[in-house]
Amino acid sequence: VSSHSSTDQVKGVMTLQGDALCQADVNLKMPRNNQLLHFAFREDKQWKLQQIQDARNHVNQAIYLLMNRDVNYQFKTGLEVLKLMDAVMLQLSRARNRLTTPATLTLPEIASSGLTKMFTPALPPDILVNFYINLNKLCLTVYQLHMLQPSTTKNFKPAGGSVLHNPGATFEFGSQRYEVSHVHKVECVVPWLNDALVFFTVSLQLCQQLKDKISIFSSYWNYRPY
Repeated sequence: VSSHSSTDQVKGVMTLQGDALCQADVNLKMPRNNQLLHFAFREDKQWKLQQIQDARNHVNQAIYLLMNRDVNYQFKTGLEVLKLMDAVMLQLSRARNRLTTPATLTLPEIASSGLTKMFTPALPPDILVNFYINLNKLCLTVYQLHMLQPSTTKNFKPAGGSVLHNPGATFEFGSQRYEVSHVHKVECVVPWLNDALVFFTVSLQLCQQLKDKISIFSSYWNYRPY
C-alpha cells in the first residue's frame, strides 16, 4: 500500500509478483479542483519491471559461472580461483546496482512507454506515471502536466533524462509542448527486495573473503627463503 504522507493526494494498492507488477489501483486527488481520479491496471495486463529482470539475469550468469564445471573439477592455481571470483563478483555487483540505481528517463520516454496503455480508464492526456525500484522500495511517480501555448515557448528548453523530474520541467511530445505542474511520488517497502540486497552484500563479502585467503596462501606458497 502506498500513500503520500504529507498531502495524501495519491493513494494506491500495488501487487508485485517476482518481476511482474500484476495489479495497480491508484487514486489521485487533483490539486486544482480536488477532483478524484481513479485508474487501475487492465485485468489482462501485467507490467514487467526491467530492473528486477536484469538483476535476475546477472544472478543467473553468476550461478552459471560457478556451476559450469564438472563436479570433480580441481582448480590448479590460486589465480584461477581469483579470476572466477572476480567474474562472479562483477555479476553480483551489477545485479545489486540494478536495484539500487533506477534508470534515468526523459519525459517523452515516459509518455511513450507502454505503461501508459496499461490503465482503465485510460490516463488523461495531462497525467504521466512511472514505476521503478529504488533499493528495497517500489516507487510510483505521478506527473501532472499543463500544455504550453505557442506564445510562451520562445525560450523552450526540454528537460533531459532523470529518475525524478521536478515541477517546471518542460518537454515536447506529439507536436505539443508541456510543462510539469505537480509531481507526486509514493513508495512502499517490498520485504523480499530488502532480503535480496542483504544477500547480495553477504555474497560479495564471502567472495572477497575467499579472494583474501587465496592471496595469503599464494604469498606463502611463492615464498622461498634464502
